[in-house]
Amino acid sequence: MEAGTPHAPVIEQESAWVAAAQAGSRPSFEALVRRHQGYLRQLLRRLCRHEHQLADDLAQEAFCNAWLGLPQFRGEARFRSWLTRLAYNAYLQHRRRRREEPVDDGETDPSAGAPPDGALRLDLERALAQLREPEREALLMCCYAELSHAEAAAVLGWPLGTVKTQVLRARTKMRTWLADWRTP
Repeated sequence: MEAGTPHAPVIEQESAWVAAAQAGSRPSFEALVRRHQGYLRQLLRRLCRHEHQLADDLAQEAFCNAWLGLPQFRGEARFRSWLTRLAYNAYLQHRRRRREEPVDDGETDPSAGAPPDGALRLDLERALAQLREPEREALLMCCYAELSHAEAAAVLGWPLGTVKTQVLRARTKMRTWLADWRTP
């Protein structure tokens, strides 16, 4: 971004916090945590199907890994993209561990723990819960996390074409499932 754009001061401030945190500044890292924790927790809550405690634990794990990994952060991606990758890795590790444990056969209510923000929000969460895991993950990365397809591919560790296909499939299903919400 150019210096004259409205987001330039925010990006410059974040770059300064990253540089200071890489040099060991805890207050700068705390500023980065405050800036990104809401976004990261919400993303993980959606990935974890609204298991709030699990999502919060995974967010904490991602931030711990970010603190430990900051010396290796080269700035080739946005800090937010890098942090999202750390959070997604924590989520994948949890899924791998969970597969090794006995599986609970009980149905999970996709609206359980969802905030009562109205019928549209509940229908949206239910529709997200119905998507296949790769579709949901790709859609959340591109639409909720606002990552480009290329950034999402880097975060997910998938080929770019796979991300595009999964997002397209997810959007098609979501349009069908949420058709009643379209304005005439």
